[in-house]
Amino acid sequence: MEFRKLGHSGFKVPVLSLGTGTFGGTNEFFKAWGTNGVAEATRLVDICLEAGLTMFDSADVYSNGRAEEILGQAIKGRRDQVILSTKGTFGGGENPNALGSSRFHLTRAVDASLRRLGTDYIDLYQLHGFDAQTPVEETLSTLDNLVRAGKIRYIGCSNFSGWHLMKSLAVSERYGWSRHVAHQAYYSLIGRDYEWELMPLALDQGVGAVVWSPLGWGRLTGKLRRGQPLPATSRLNSKLSSEGGPQPSDEHLYKVVDALDAVAKETGKSIPQIAINWLLQRPTVANVIIGARNEEQLRQNLGAVGWNLTKEQIAKLDAASETPRAYPYWHQAQFERNPPPV
Repeated sequence: MEFRKLGHSGFKVPVLSLGTGTFGGTNEFFKAWGTNGVAEATRLVDICLEAGLTMFDSADVYSNGRAEEILGQAIKGRRDQVILSTKGTFGGGENPNALGSSRFHLTRAVDASLRRLGTDYIDLYQLHGFDAQTPVEETLSTLDNLVRAGKIRYIGCSNFSGWHLMKSLAVSERYGWSRHVAHQAYYSLIGRDYEWELMPLALDQGVGAVVWSPLGWGRLTGKLRRGQPLPATSRLNSKLSSEGGPQPSDEHLYKVVDALDAVAKETGKSIPQIAINWLLQRPTVANVIIGARNEEQLRQNLGAVGWNLTKEQIAKLDAASETPRAYPYWHQAQFERNPPPV
C-alpha cells in the first residue's frame, strides 16, 4: 500500500481508506448504503489491515452515530494500528445548537465522537460542511484549541467551495492556528468539477484531497449499461439517491463507461478499479475513500492499487469524461500563461 503526505503536513496516509457509511444502516438513507454490524465491520477491518489499508473514515451523522460506535468496536485493542478520520458539523434534533461549526457544537461533537470511537484522540477531524452563520475565527480557534488539547491531530474540511477554504486558510495563517491539511471532496470520472477551482487552490496552498464517492454515487460499478435496468441492489434505486448525488446525463455516463470498458479490456482490471486508479493519478489526491457492503466488494476495490494506468489510457478516460467548464474557468483556460493544472 502506497502512503502519501497529507497536504502541507508531515502526516502520511495510505492512498485508500475505508468509508464506514455502510456501518449501521439505522435509517432509510443509510440502509441504502449498507447494514454492516460489528462482526461484519470487524472482518472488513481485518482485511484492510492485511492489505496495508490503515485509515478509516466516518462521521457523527452516519446512522446517527452508530457507524462510529461500530468502527470503535471493530478496532478495539488495535488503536495504534489505525488512522481514524471522522467529521462533524451536521446534526439533528430540536436544539438549535445541535449543529453547525460553533464552539458550542464542535466541542460537544468531538467529545461525543471520541466516546463512540473508544479513543482519546482523532487523527483527522473534518468539518462536514461550511457553516456560514458562525464566524470562521470562532470555528478555527475552537479546532486549534482541540488540537492543543490533544483531542485532534490534524484538521480538514469537506464540501467547501473555493472561497470557503481560502478564507479559512487565510484566517489560520493570520493567527497562527492549525490549518486545513485535507479537503474531503466529491471527485470522479463523471464529476470533475473539483478540478475547476478546488484543485488549483489545493496545489497552491498544500491541501490534500480525500476523495469521497469515487464511483460517482454507484454509477461506475460496471453494472450500468445502455438499455439495461438498474441492478436490484443498487442504491440508485432508492428515492433518496437524487437528493445529494451527482446527476450526469445518461449519454455522458455511457460515454465514460464505454471508455472504461475499452481500458478494462486492455488491462484486465474491473471498471471500479480503473476509475479509482485514475483518481490516484490526479494532482492533489492523497487518499480515495472506498466503500464496501461485503468482503467481495472490499477485495475488488483493494485491487485498484499496485499498478498504474498508462498515459494513453489516462488520456482516453480524460477525453471521454471531459465536460464544458463554467465561467470564468473556460475563459481562464484560453491563456497559455495561466493553464489549468490538468
